[in-house]
Amino acid sequence: MGTLEYNSSRPAIDIEDVTLAHLKIVIGTKLRRNESFMMTWLPKPEVPSGRLTIWVHPSIPLVLEFDQPTVATIDAKRVTHMMEQLNSRGELVLDQL
Repeated sequence: MGTLEYNSSRPAIDIEDVTLAHLKIVIGTKLRRNESFMMTWLPKPEVPSGRLTIWVHPSIPLVLEFDQPTVATIDAKRVTHMMEQLNSRGELVLDQL
């Protein structure tokens, strides 16, 4: 289980390494293009119900930490699906990946 830390203002988001590897590609692609977007996820089970959304912008620090030292196998179809979902909605919804 890896983590995504964004802007250090909230606790890190726990994300499986394989999903995090795919997110790294999608987020990196958008930020290289200077394209900002929203990202939404369900909080940890021990946190009260509700959804969290952040605005992802190239100027805000982002740290992706993987538990495994090896690079996860990337599924190009999954990356394409994630990009299509993000581009069509303007929002990346982590629990629907």
